[in-house]
Amino acid sequence: MAEDVKTKIKSHQTALFDSHFLNHSQTRNCWPNHLDFHHCENAMTAEGGAIPMCKWYRHVHKSLGSISWELAWDDCQAEGIFPLKI
Repeated sequence: MAEDVKTKIKSHQTALFDSHFLNHSQTRNCWPNHLDFHHCENAMTAEGGAIPMCKWYRHVHKSLGSISWELAWDDCQAEGIFPLKI
């Protein structure tokens, strides 16, 4: 068990630096990457492409964003009250 945790810690990487968010909290980086992930996922599904191509966006919004934000956004999407069309 301890070996698994140590391996995960060593292999864990956070999102790379994004120059669009120089003077802001990096959590603001979560929203556009969340949207980009879902746009990419929908586009790849429609074209029959591989969804793993979208994993970078997923990685960024999961590592920088709050879990509660992501859950709230997913709930809004499920209820049909999400502010944007994805």
